[in-house]
Amino acid sequence: MNHRATALGLILGLALGLLASATDIGMLDRLAAGVAPLGALFINAIRMVVIPLVVTTIFVGVARLGNSRTTGKLGGSAFAFFWGTTIPAIVIGMGLMTVAMALWPVAVEVPATIASAQELPGLLDLVLSLIPANPFAAATDGALLPLIVFTLLLAAATGAVEDARRQRLIIFADDIGSIFVRLINWILWTAPAGVFGLAAPAVARMGIGLLAGLAVFVGTVVVGLFVFMALFYLPAVRLLGKKGVGEFVRGVTGSYVIGLSTTSSVASLPVMFEDAQSLGVSPAVSSLVLSLGAAINRSGSALFQAGAVVFLASLHGVPLPFATLVSAGFVGLVVAMSVAPVPSAGIMTLAPILDAAGIPLAGLGLLLGIDRIPDMFRSATNVTGHVAAAVTVEGLAGGGDRQPKRVGLTH
Repeated sequence: MNHRATALGLILGLALGLLASATDIGMLDRLAAGVAPLGALFINAIRMVVIPLVVTTIFVGVARLGNSRTTGKLGGSAFAFFWGTTIPAIVIGMGLMTVAMALWPVAVEVPATIASAQELPGLLDLVLSLIPANPFAAATDGALLPLIVFTLLLAAATGAVEDARRQRLIIFADDIGSIFVRLINWILWTAPAGVFGLAAPAVARMGIGLLAGLAVFVGTVVVGLFVFMALFYLPAVRLLGKKGVGEFVRGVTGSYVIGLSTTSSVASLPVMFEDAQSLGVSPAVSSLVLSLGAAINRSGSALFQAGAVVFLASLHGVPLPFATLVSAGFVGLVVAMSVAPVPSAGIMTLAPILDAAGIPLAGLGLLLGIDRIPDMFRSATNVTGHVAAAVTVEGLAGGGDRQPKRVGLTH
């Protein structure tokens, strides 16, 4: 994939969208709307390949380990990273937005309540959904997390059978996975056009006036995301993953750009595999950690939602005592595991957090109108966190700075 061309496509799309929204030139509006199919085709092509790619890479990586202790160690390290970074993300989001609202109070008209807010399933429902009654139906519905659980169990069982049978299954899955890797590489060569088609119509619809009215909120979220990455992802990569900060930043650029433009962790998976390999992460680690991250790691979304709670409370004049902040933060921690890896999913799952804080749901309509920019940056932060987790787990597993021996799939 040509990262420079992809970045150029994003810049051109943003420029076209801003020009269309700032002028009354009908041709620009029609052009911005006319390139939307390029983005839709790009996303559909990636989604076509992502689920079989995830299943085969997890299966090969876990089955090749051959014992459940190793799988448990890698998975436990990944979960510790995900949860350990989500909590400070929530604190940073609430803290920075509180300061911003005190320094630059914003007064805007909040639209009527939207009726389509998504109700978050309870914790018991979330746990029950991890075991799919029909894994094929889960694949059809795009339910990545239960499908990953099924694949992990299947791969762990494969690792426990006699070596001859295990090797046959691994080789077969490895060959199938290699075909999907080749296919996704072909698709990624169309990324510049796809990214252009995603950015232009979204920014054209949003308009400069809407961005200006909520600049404080958007700016604070974006700054908070960079502060969070600098304070937690980079030290974790350096101290635990044993990678230089400069090397990691250069290595994760491709994933960041794709996450920024597609606003989807799942759509960014193929590039994350590629970047993780360039950073010295073994296929066994990247297959497990990156796929788990795409399903449940939403630290960037958690920061955005925490900031949104404080922002909307300020608009509605709702007080937020410490006990309320703790309650909303706990709900946000659970919500972070339920946010779908698709554009703007973080908005609808704000409903239970706002309810916990006693904030009217009318603000969801306001945030929907300006969500594209924060969505881009929080998704890119999520993607960066997936790769940082893979590098960190590799370091904890003993990989360090050495280049791993090439086995299994070529991501």
